[in-house]
Amino acid sequence: MIRKLAVAGLIFGALTFVVSGVSWAEKSHAAEAVEHTQEAIEHGKQGHADVLVKHSETALKHAKMAQGPHAAEGVKHLEGAIEAGKKGDAAGGTKHAEEALMHLKEAK
Repeated sequence: MIRKLAVAGLIFGALTFVVSGVSWAEKSHAAEAVEHTQEAIEHGKQGHADVLVKHSETALKHAKMAQGPHAAEGVKHLEGAIEAGKKGDAAGGTKHAEEALMHLKEAK
């Protein structure tokens, strides 16, 4: 009986650790997406379309791994930021990145 309780306790503890680890990982991806989106905005405001694209692409990778409708909206706007930035439109890319940031902050 004691052995069964000990095994059950170990299993429960392991499951709790795994589930909390998954939740932490999702928050981590959203936080990384926010950080890189903020960098994209900063550089976009300075007219650095190429650096805006670089940070937006990194943010996009993390945003795609985050979960929820806000992350999905962030993904759409990051894709817009990348598209505009690749055309040399730093101002347009910045506007998209700012929209993405609003949504990604909600995803955290």
